[in-house]
Amino acid sequence: MAIEVRIPTILRNLTGDAKVVEGQGSNLGELVADLENRHPGIQERLMQDGKLRRFINVYLNDEDVRFVGGLEAELSDGDNVTILPAVAGGSR
Repeated sequence: MAIEVRIPTILRNLTGDAKVVEGQGSNLGELVADLENRHPGIQERLMQDGKLRRFINVYLNDEDVRFVGGLEAELSDGDNVTILPAVAGGSR
């Protein structure tokens, strides 16, 4: 089962500068574990205490995973997962 994962610039040092990588898993938790095997260090950047980090947004086919099951969100062959770090701040 191939899942396309879009990687933000801040994490590309872990993927050899790849913008998109492939992963496998029947749910998001399994996908993150697979990504960790392929790209060591990525899991700790995405998760803390067994949960997604507060300031990391993950989208499954353009749906926020927090609203479709979190780490238990089911994945299917051909799904797209996008990882986006939250952005705050700016100027007035």
